[in-house]
Amino acid sequence: MSQSKVKATLSSYFPLWYMTTHQVFDLVSICGLYERKIKELNPAMRNISYDIADLYNFIDGLADMSALVYDHSVRAYLPYDRQWIKQRTFQHLKKLAH
Repeated sequence: MSQSKVKATLSSYFPLWYMTTHQVFDLVSICGLYERKIKELNPAMRNISYDIADLYNFIDGLADMSALVYDHSVRAYLPYDRQWIKQRTFQHLKKLAH
């Protein structure tokens, strides 16, 4: 699959999130969005497999990606960047694997 094809079609896929950290990974699955896009681009493919590098390329290919996560201790939304999202996604996948 062409990474440029994914980049071009997903440039505005993610809005800013206004959720708690737990909700970010339970309600809006980055992996699920990536998998749906792969299926959309390759409808004949029955099984999908990818590694963390593919997922990171997907995240990096998005034009703008950030998260606003509510922090109860300061009663405010705190901004997090793409790198934080990648780290949290990796941690989430690690938990699922065990």
